[in-house]
Amino acid sequence: MNGATHKNYEFWQNFMTRMLSELLGANEPHFRLSLQQLEAANGHPSADIRLTNEIRQAVKPKFLSLGLDPNDTTASELYAALMERVKSDANRLDKALRTRAATFVSAEGNVVAGIVHAIEELSIPKSCFGLKTACLKNLLKKHPPKKAMKRLGYRSMESMLKHEPIACVLAAAWLIESDSWRRALSDQYKKLAAVDFETRKISLIMPESKRWAELSKSIVARKHHNVLAFKELGAIVLLPLPADHPPGASMATLVLCLVALNEIRASSLFLKLCQVRADFGHQVQAIALGEPSLKTKFLGRPLPWQLIQNYYGRFIHLFREELFEPHIQAEDFSWSSIEDALSSIEPSLEFWRHSGHLSWLHQHQPVSLNIVDAVLSYCNKLPFEQRLVHFCRESLWHELMLGYLRHDMVEQIVEHELQPELAQEALV
Repeated sequence: MNGATHKNYEFWQNFMTRMLSELLGANEPHFRLSLQQLEAANGHPSADIRLTNEIRQAVKPKFLSLGLDPNDTTASELYAALMERVKSDANRLDKALRTRAATFVSAEGNVVAGIVHAIEELSIPKSCFGLKTACLKNLLKKHPPKKAMKRLGYRSMESMLKHEPIACVLAAAWLIESDSWRRALSDQYKKLAAVDFETRKISLIMPESKRWAELSKSIVARKHHNVLAFKELGAIVLLPLPADHPPGASMATLVLCLVALNEIRASSLFLKLCQVRADFGHQVQAIALGEPSLKTKFLGRPLPWQLIQNYYGRFIHLFREELFEPHIQAEDFSWSSIEDALSSIEPSLEFWRHSGHLSWLHQHQPVSLNIVDAVLSYCNKLPFEQRLVHFCRESLWHELMLGYLRHDMVEQIVEHELQPELAQEALV
């Protein structure tokens, strides 16, 4: 390679890395230095350049589908086109869900009932490792949610537990009680042991009483969503949508449910792994309040457990039984694509497939093509300046990290988690 060619290559490489950095919203110069170290440690695979090229190629057909020219479109024009796409997709999906509900669930065609039926019919894994109902009931009896009881019209905890599914009791308490009450309950999780959990199907629950409808109306107006996921319980509660819900609310509800399913599956698998740890209860509390992550650092960030799950989900042939069994089997690592599930429910949503980590950069302004970012931006009527890019960036981080994970490295990380006293070192 002569001097001029080397300079051109170096310029192009820096351009691609800078583009990736801006798409990710990464901190510089730490991001660039970390990438350089990762490249050197892995024999210079140019994983960052390949990923950037892949994104540039993958967004082109999306532009064409939207009737746009990628060479003559501003970031705000792309965002406006995506919002129009979400609008038309949301209308078609809403009609399909109401038809499904009227056909299979209720004559009224309740869209939330249609969502529950659609998810239950999906051929995706729905098992979890969840807290036993009896254990949660005991915890709630020790810390009765008195405000929630009053709001739902119950005079005693026994009556509330008798007439409401346990997930609904927890949902009402989490929404209505004070921060100190929530802390007191989560502190009790520290005392839990693996025997307090069981393998069962993830629950999707839709409370329908008049009091729940009244509660939902105020909650949705204040929090702008109606989906509550409890990873430690393996349950998703879908509040009734108010009659005056914003356009796209049903699509947002379905998408958030699919996100919650993956989060519950990932957290469940992590808890199974933690059965051998002395701090199991602390891990339960951490998962109830956030996402599971490992102590190992990667690209300057704690390594998310979802990344390990994605790794084995893609390369299941590398699963080694002796490393995980008896607590974890190969099928536990399955990961469901939100976009695939959506297009399975409503084929016209095919546009969003394979776009979870895609975004487009114009004049340093990123626009996400991730369906979760798009539908939440639309549902909340966010202007271009306030558009969401969070879910796309998280997916893109995962894609980048997967490009540098080696199998020996993954197994070493998992072994360190099984023996937490060893998990002190950091990767680049």
